[in-house]
Amino acid sequence: MKKLNQGLIFERFSEKEKTPFEKLFEIFKELITHTSGDFDEAINWLRELDKEYELTDENYTIDNFIEDLLKKSYIKKEIDSNSYNNLNKIVITSKTEKLLREHALKQIFGNLKKTKTGNHKSKFSGYSDDSTGDFRSYQFGDSIDKISITESIKNAQLNSFDELKIFESDLVVYDSLQKNQMSTILMIDISHSMILYGEDRITPAKKVAMALSELITTRYPKDTLDILTFGNDAELIELKDLPYLNVGPYHTNTVAGLDLALDILRKKKNSNKQIFMITDGKPSCIKLSNGNYYKNSVGLDNKIVEKCYEKARKAKKLGIPITTFMIAQDSYLQQFVREFTNANAGKAFFTGLKGLGEIIFEDYEKNRKKKYS
Repeated sequence: MKKLNQGLIFERFSEKEKTPFEKLFEIFKELITHTSGDFDEAINWLRELDKEYELTDENYTIDNFIEDLLKKSYIKKEIDSNSYNNLNKIVITSKTEKLLREHALKQIFGNLKKTKTGNHKSKFSGYSDDSTGDFRSYQFGDSIDKISITESIKNAQLNSFDELKIFESDLVVYDSLQKNQMSTILMIDISHSMILYGEDRITPAKKVAMALSELITTRYPKDTLDILTFGNDAELIELKDLPYLNVGPYHTNTVAGLDLALDILRKKKNSNKQIFMITDGKPSCIKLSNGNYYKNSVGLDNKIVEKCYEKARKAKKLGIPITTFMIAQDSYLQQFVREFTNANAGKAFFTGLKGLGEIIFEDYEKNRKKKYS
């Protein structure tokens, strides 16, 4: 955009070519996600890809890339207590953990089609957001119609010299009170079947978790998202742990996951609550009152299945819908999911790995929006 005597002229934007570091960094973010945060394994994969596709040359090598990662604080060296001589190992930093969530968000959210304003249906009712009369800085996801053009141009004028340029940091929006808050639990199956038969199902699930967490913290900061994993047992995990999420030699204790999810949601004060569950296998494990595990990997065990239906009905009584994302195609498992969904009056999506993120995002948006009264 150029400033001339007769006014402002907008020129076509052309994206600059990526640097060697930027090109490698895009690949590195994918690899570090697939390797669950294992830097050495990710770099080994990158070196193999370099041999095959000639990603680097003599002017910029993989070793140069590693040096730049250190300089830019994307990785750091720390003492490896598991090594014989307490040698240094390289790990990713919190800065990279944040970037991985942003990367996952752009990958998934960027594929969603825009819908017309107001085209959000939900079984909930409520009021629209009320303006506070104040302004705040623009955040990713803010609606364009909330931008104050006058205040934004003022900021741009203060920050510009010869030319008037408007950056994202100049944008100001009308602040509002967000009344329709949503508390979400995302349950992720980490049983061994998530990597069986040569298909990596945990990485797409992990990307969805990272992207959904980034969406909620940036676009809906008053909403809450808790993420838990379930294998033999259920465990609540922190956002910073998402890149390192991996499967274990576990069975699928869906009941434990639902128990933990309901315990967490009971403590939430807002009335809009929901559970998202990503799974690819049948429930095959429950924990008995004596602390022992009852496991059965053959078919659908009625003792385990009935416990699942019981939890689904309990969630229904509490007004908590469960949306199941089934990423396996076995007909008998789909029948279980249908009966489970009927017990809860929730929803089920029978999907492969492709499009999983888009489906979850669209469903989240649909569930949290209220009908304006």
